[in-house]
Amino acid sequence: MKIIDAHAHIAQYIAGFTSRGELRAAGGGKARYSTGETFQMFPPELGDIGVSAESLLKIMDENGVEKAVLLQGNFLGFHNDYTYEAVKKYPSRFVGAATYSPFCLKADEIRKRLFDDLGFKAVKFELSTGSGLMSDRSFYIDGTAMNECFSHAREKGLKVVLDIGRPDGACWQIDALSSVVSKYPQVTFVLCHLLAPQRGDNEILKQALNKLVKSNVYFDLSSLAQNQKPEKFPYPTAVKHLGAAKSIVGADRLMFGSDMPCNLARDSYAHLKDYIINSGVFNERELEDVFYNTAQKIYFGV
Repeated sequence: MKIIDAHAHIAQYIAGFTSRGELRAAGGGKARYSTGETFQMFPPELGDIGVSAESLLKIMDENGVEKAVLLQGNFLGFHNDYTYEAVKKYPSRFVGAATYSPFCLKADEIRKRLFDDLGFKAVKFELSTGSGLMSDRSFYIDGTAMNECFSHAREKGLKVVLDIGRPDGACWQIDALSSVVSKYPQVTFVLCHLLAPQRGDNEILKQALNKLVKSNVYFDLSSLAQNQKPEKFPYPTAVKHLGAAKSIVGADRLMFGSDMPCNLARDSYAHLKDYIINSGVFNERELEDVFYNTAQKIYFGV
């Protein structure tokens, strides 16, 4: 089976900003918040203070992954130029999404460089209260600042990738998000982590998905398993969430993603694939959509 990883990351160096302040490299694949907590962000064999495109390609080749989508966010830090260079160097293996803060005073100039000069075809916004744009401020997904971003995406024909955080956060604005995707039917939206449900969130996930059944909305499955911790492979709660998603939005609206490199500090890449393949939720044709066809259509233009 052919595979596209629809949610992966590279980082020249860890340079995040979160609700715990700065998140910086501590060596050996570890990171440290400003509050002092240190944790293993990714396996040390992938890098010391960051993860290169070549490190990702090695993992992809070992696991039969043909292509990957390089996304960005506040957790690892913004790496627009590094992502651009990786896509330019390996155009048959990667596509990338740019990112920026809509609150920058020079946002128009930033957008011009990212999308006119560098030619990015997708934009990613991490909005979570933990490590996204709402980690140090509150705003509305359907407010003025984000509407300017969505209008720009419509004008430029960009795909919009959104991480709206977890159901227990102020960032998880499902009604506002539903309004946005209806307001911009010309824009393709990809919602990360299947909306990041955790254990006990099956009913709230179903309610949210029912509000987001739109022709221009897709979901990636990255970190769905990891969000059920301390559960381990084969992640029965994640499988339950998969079944709910298939029944409401359809298998052809779902895309496999690993969220590597960070999740590789918690489990193997093979397990991140196999719990979906062996879940019994999808038939063979549906697995082809989840693992390849939909991402090929959305991100690679085929």
